[in-house]
Amino acid sequence: MNMESKKNYSKMVEKETTKSPIVKDCIFAFLIGGAICTVGQGLTELYMSFDMGKTQAQTVTSVTLVFLGVLLTALHLYEKIAKYAGAGTLVPITGFANSVASPAIEFKSEGFILGVGAKMFSIAGPVIVYGVVASVIYGVIYYIVQML
Repeated sequence: MNMESKKNYSKMVEKETTKSPIVKDCIFAFLIGGAICTVGQGLTELYMSFDMGKTQAQTVTSVTLVFLGVLLTALHLYEKIAKYAGAGTLVPITGFANSVASPAIEFKSEGFILGVGAKMFSIAGPVIVYGVVASVIYGVIYYIVQML
């Protein structure tokens, strides 16, 4: 492809591409992500009112939010919320639940081993791997700094 056709192609792509409303997207991400976190805090307070300790209430809240994320994914509602919320639905723990449940649901027709089992962590797997590696590196750096 010569330079002139590259320029023409770039102009054509720029002309046809719709501009993303970044400010609106950020506001929706903030509001819906904040709403998810507010629900989480409300659940923690609710569970603590049932005489659970703070740590136990937070654990049950995490389990509840994961369950709700999977349920909304199974009902095909999470993707509709994410359409408007963008990153607001990815950041909380519900986004992790969605990233595990969505491929599992999509590939269930291929069976439990080659479908659900193999595809379940296709999106979340790299996040887990890099999260663990980053935490190990952080732990080593923290240990070295503490030794000094």
